[in-house]
Amino acid sequence: MLTLFLIFFKVGLLGFGGGYAILPMIYQDVQAFGLMTADDFSNLVALSQVTPGPIAINAATYVGYRTYGMLGAIVATFAVSLPSFSLIMLALMFLEKFKHNKVVQAILFGIKPATVGLMASAFAFMVQTAIMIDSSLSWSSLSEGNVNYISLFIAVFIYLLIRFTKLGAITLTFLGGLLGVVLSILL
Repeated sequence: MLTLFLIFFKVGLLGFGGGYAILPMIYQDVQAFGLMTADDFSNLVALSQVTPGPIAINAATYVGYRTYGMLGAIVATFAVSLPSFSLIMLALMFLEKFKHNKVVQAILFGIKPATVGLMASAFAFMVQTAIMIDSSLSWSSLSEGNVNYISLFIAVFIYLLIRFTKLGAITLTFLGGLLGVVLSILL
């Protein structure tokens, strides 16, 4: 239980960029301690999309529940929330003082592109687990017939809907799930 708390406290403390940017950090720690498989983690991300709330909190709750039941869910959720709550309270107290500080501005300048890199890593992970039939294989396996074409079709279709319609994320997520059911039955 202490390991679970420390994993998600670290995520909450060091998880700049939120959402998808912290998924690689969560995945590394969850794998390092053998708390869940890559497929289970992929399910976690999918469930986080269809439930309200921040991904970090949803992920912490899910992992905590999967490993230690309701108490684990509470501990992990508290752990991931504690650093942000504490830092926000401190930031509010000193906001005016550091608002124009060049060091703070420089740190934020560096964090922004680092967050893009973390998000790209999360994107690559999600593509690998959603599109490849065996997510434990490397990217070079894509040319060896290891592609789940139904998943690839759904991903491209949803992407096109995002680009050319004004449908919301919840609608698109449910549409993806419905397509998965229909195409799995038909094919």
